[in-house]
Amino acid sequence: MASVFLNEARTPVGQIALHGTLNLMIPSPVVQSFVVAGARRTRETETYIEEYYPSHYNTDGTLIENLRFALKHEPLDLRVVSAALEAIGEDALTAWVRTEPTGAFSRRAWFFYETLIGRTLDLEAVKAGNYVDALDERRHFVAAPINSSRHRVRDNLLGTRDLCPVVRRTPKLEAMIAAHLDAEARAMAAHYSPETLARAVNFLYTKETRSSFAIEGEAPSRNREERFLQALQAVSTFDPADKNALIRLQGSIVDPRYAAHGWRDFQNFVGETTRRFGEYVHFICPRPEDISSLMEGWMALTERLLISPLDPVIAAAVSAFAFVFLHPFEDGNGRIHRFLIHYILSKRGFSPPGVIFPVSAAILRQRHLYDKTLEAFSKPIMAAIEWDFVEENALQVQNDTCNLYRFFDATPQAEYLYERVAETIRVDFKEELDFLEVYDAAFTAVREIVDMPDRRASLLVRLCLQNGGRLSQNKRKQFVELTDEEINQIEAAILRVLRQEL
Repeated sequence: MASVFLNEARTPVGQIALHGTLNLMIPSPVVQSFVVAGARRTRETETYIEEYYPSHYNTDGTLIENLRFALKHEPLDLRVVSAALEAIGEDALTAWVRTEPTGAFSRRAWFFYETLIGRTLDLEAVKAGNYVDALDERRHFVAAPINSSRHRVRDNLLGTRDLCPVVRRTPKLEAMIAAHLDAEARAMAAHYSPETLARAVNFLYTKETRSSFAIEGEAPSRNREERFLQALQAVSTFDPADKNALIRLQGSIVDPRYAAHGWRDFQNFVGETTRRFGEYVHFICPRPEDISSLMEGWMALTERLLISPLDPVIAAAVSAFAFVFLHPFEDGNGRIHRFLIHYILSKRGFSPPGVIFPVSAAILRQRHLYDKTLEAFSKPIMAAIEWDFVEENALQVQNDTCNLYRFFDATPQAEYLYERVAETIRVDFKEELDFLEVYDAAFTAVREIVDMPDRRASLLVRLCLQNGGRLSQNKRKQFVELTDEEINQIEAAILRVLRQEL
């Protein structure tokens, strides 16, 4: 059946039609609509979602009618929408609104023009009529609405014109939200004693710190590791709307020689040096002249996400990945990006009070999936960036690229983060709590057999637990003070504890 779909005649409509008609040098929209002779259906590929509509959905091929189709039927790609509105122009858009002054689609187009483009049309404010949503909640995850009385449109965008990602409403995200992972984590924490939970949390902070550095391929000094751990522990006091707070955070987690004093003022990129071809560029960051407005947008976006009913994990994904895509500093961007995940999960009440989920450990276990998620953003935009090396390791961008970073689809990043959060709750968090419960029971059992010093008893228990409850012959040499009979009793006691846990 799939091969039949591929061979049938189809007419692009909506955003993919706008993309083709305008020959836009930006990534294609993920959702692509076509009119066909057959029935309504959906076909998903690894990269795109193709929506097929019967012939009566066809448009007249004009920019306005294809924009109307997109507003009515599709999740919006704001890169395409903003480019289409620029191409339609003030005169044609003004004429459309005057022809349909109370029309939902004309008013939304007017709202998007003035919001995304930033220019005001020669139109009087709408005096009457129902308010309509800027983004269709059936197709997008949205922020708490703010009424735009001029257009009688509810502004439920996630951000502002300076930075406004979108997240499509997908079955995967709906299912993850319905799983109520936050409630699952709270129930898990409540099952253990406060003392056990506190010890687990201490370990998880250290695990998150070391994993975050390991993702960057770094083995930090004890001092740098401790500074990052302290930042994580004080996450609730962080203020993302304070530029200086971000700069202080960056300075606290990098080598002091690379501490920033403001946003970067040079062109940054992510690459690797190869022997035959020199520098291979994976990702080009926004131009330095765009960083100030983009970071103003990031701060406004994050503030809005913090007071929004938007799901906390999706909010964390949008803010944290937007930050790392902007790369406002020379160093430390990745660690701040992962710090922000914890900040928003904590601030939005998803994490139990004082608890951290070591998301970086889950990222590190399957690093290739993290890279794939970053590339879901970086790869498509690379073809739209004109650049060259002006001197060794100095790169220059030659075209306007701001909207590539300003408006993007954060759905892949939201789905990825939700999977990692689920894994870290159900694996890392649970495993550490379970281990401590077994460890405490085994430790007590050992001390009842031999009144050993705490450090010796702790080492013995850990070595036995690492070996299925028994002390290996090689490790036996470390406990020459114990008799064989005492070792046998200790192993039997630990095995009973393990059987009870199973």
